[in-house]
This record gives sequence, C-alpha cells and structure tokens, in this order.
Amino acid sequence: QVQLVESGGGLVQAGGSLRLSCAASGRTSSSYVMGWFRQAPGKEREFVAAIRWSGDSTDYAASVKGRFTISRDNAKNTVYLQMDRLKPGDTAVYYCASGRAWTIVRAAYDYWGQGTKVTVSS
Repeated sequence: QVQLVESGGGLVQAGGSLRLSCAASGRTSSSYVMGWFRQAPGKEREFVAAIRWSGDSTDYAASVKGRFTISRDNAKNTVYLQMDRLKPGDTAVYYCASGRAWTIVRAAYDYWGQGTKVTVSS
C-alpha cells in the first residue's frame, strides 16, 4: 500500500498563488509516477500534472500549462504543485495519486489521497 496525504489547499483570489503538497509513505517502491488530478462539482476528475520520481519528465494539462509547476523532493517522498495566476476555473478538490506507468489516464493510478480543496474567488 501507498498512503498519500495532500495539504495546502484554501481560498485565494484570482491571480493569486497556492502551493499544494503530497506526502507519500508505505511501499513507495511501487510508485513510478505521481500525478495531480482535480474534480470540480458536477464534473469528472481530470488530469492536472504528473512527474516521475526519477528523471526530468513532467506533463501538464493544457489548461494549467505555464501557470502550474509540479516538482518533487525525493528525500522527503513529497510532491508539490505550485499554482500561480489562479483562475476561478481552477476551483476544485485536488487529489494526488501514485501510478505504475507514465500516463495521464486516471484509471492507471493505483493509490489516491483524500483531496484538498482549492477555491479561487473572482
């Protein structure tokens, strides 16, 4: 099992910034990629960003590219999502997830955190 705990969500005005954290524990050797997903009310959960524990590969959804930055601290088993120039459309519950393959498909991610709420006001 891999346990994931997100933190850092909150209320921010449009144009502001938030930094989300995801701490991984347990059998982290089974984790190849870490992803961030989000789900707004009435909508499907969608891919936001992903990063491998090894190497420089990152991936972003078109809606956040240039505004969000995913990063990692291997020593702390922690992945971050720096969110800048936030828009009201970014309002959602944000989830981190652990997967075994380089993919943006949420079904391929095996373990999920509990989510952290991000609300962007206009």
